[in-house]
Amino acid sequence: MPGEDAASVFDRFRPRLTRIAYRMLGSVADAEDVVQDAFLRWLAADRAAVREPAAFLSRTVTRLCLDVLKSARRQRETYIGPWLPDPVVEEEEQVDDVTLPLMLALERLSPLERAAFILHDVFGVDFDEIAETIGRDAAACRQLASRARAHVRSERPRFAVAPEHGIELAEAFFAASRSGDLGKLRSLLSDDVLLHSDGGGKRPAALRILTGADDVMKVHTALAGVFANHPSRLLRYGRINGLPGFVTLEADGHVQTTALAIEDGRIAAIYVVRNPDKLRHLESVH
Repeated sequence: MPGEDAASVFDRFRPRLTRIAYRMLGSVADAEDVVQDAFLRWLAADRAAVREPAAFLSRTVTRLCLDVLKSARRQRETYIGPWLPDPVVEEEEQVDDVTLPLMLALERLSPLERAAFILHDVFGVDFDEIAETIGRDAAACRQLASRARAHVRSERPRFAVAPEHGIELAEAFFAASRSGDLGKLRSLLSDDVLLHSDGGGKRPAALRILTGADDVMKVHTALAGVFANHPSRLLRYGRINGLPGFVTLEADGHVQTTALAIEDGRIAAIYVVRNPDKLRHLESVH
């Protein structure tokens, strides 16, 4: 590291810092803003006195995220319809066990619980370092992480779905839903399937989470006519927030993502992001 300029040092840690910020905030744009703010603080810091740049920068990003979360929670209270985190299309080697259902569970935690859990359980930061980051002692940080773990335990993946099997189900779901093959579509769904559709009040979407195959099939029966006249175009299959899914270009010219949670070989939850504010970073896909 001796001889490296400030920007080069920061860039070595940028991917990890961006992942921390995104896991904390669930927003790609907010995560990028936080990391840029951390970079400016790094430029202004007495870098010669910083013995461990990685720890210094992680602390800086986490503290900035805690500040953002205070206002984000107020905004979520007035959000129109179900809220989903910004979709991130990941390469297979980037996928960890922080899947979309777990990210939704993290939303129910306090900001400090969330920070302790993400830093320790996801990024392997020790509790002494977390204590310095969030201004609590190590014992309190252990408690925060333990409490968080108990809250989100049910949303951790119970067993791994083979990547190829997940993509096969995503392909089958796309084909059945867009072709109007409702019998095939129903066979892919669990009886208690959930449908989360996030339009943010900016594009048509269900204003509540739909529960059960009957309600979900009613929606897709109506959509079958729409897709017959205004087909959507598949852009790619992939892992979206750790789940198999696909990215499409819809008839209104907007990108959309669909991610699928799979249990016992069937689709247990469908997560559709339609809010254009959450999809700008994917516009280059097409």
